Amino acid sequence: MSRIHPLAIVDPAARLADDVEVGPWSLIGPDVEIGAGSRIASHVVIKGPTTIGRNNRIFQFASVGEECQDKKYNGEPTKLVIGDNNVIREGCTLHRGTVQDEGITRIGSNNLLMAYVHVAHDCVVGDNIIMANNATIAGHVHIGDGAILGGYTTVHQFCHIGPFAMSAANSAVFKDIPAFVMVGGNPASAHGMNFEGMRRRGYSAELVSALRRAYKVVYRQGLTTAQAMAELAEAAEQFPEVALYCTSISESTRGITR
Repeated sequence: MSRIHPLAIVDPAARLADDVEVGPWSLIGPDVEIGAGSRIASHVVIKGPTTIGRNNRIFQFASVGEECQDKKYNGEPTKLVIGDNNVIREGCTLHRGTVQDEGITRIGSNNLLMAYVHVAHDCVVGDNIIMANNATIAGHVHIGDGAILGGYTTVHQFCHIGPFAMSAANSAVFKDIPAFVMVGGNPASAHGMNFEGMRRRGYSAELVSALRRAYKVVYRQGLTTAQAMAELAEAAEQFPEVALYCTSISESTRGITR
């Protein structure tokens, strides 16, 4: 028996695995590919070119793969690529890329995008990320694995959010957030590291201590970025997580949230 509701509109050129479920009044256009085990609720619009992996769940009223909100966009066949095991809740808007970047918006795997999240053109969203209700990221934003954006967080275009970073609700992010760092406010400022997240991931006391010291070197000692990176070079060689923190700072082009 077909898993596509008779009131759904699925373009004949769309490529859906045999067990994909599509609810009533959903629209799936051409140039859309959806992997096995995925479930599309009612009233969902998916346009292409869009590729969606396996075991994704997309809730009602989401708009996936729509043209971007960029005045430079002129109808080019850009893409949205989504990985596996994502939960995309009600009213999310996920837009395709632009030719001004790589032409692809990328969303990884095992992410939770809560209601009314917006992912703009050319964003790169990693794996195991949580974006709480109404979190919004502008064009060209990159989010590292394991990061958490609190509800109503807004992120300025081209910002990079480091792996395992975290923002409080209602944060307005205008600069890069280093890995593991917690921020909050408008404009967002740094408020320590996500030590509770480290505990949940089973980090050793030695590693947590090294990351705590790394934060203090950058944020408390009044050093330049070059001086702080030199101070942390030995710890970065010993701990990959400290190296990740340092890389997210040294590669920042917008400056880091302080």
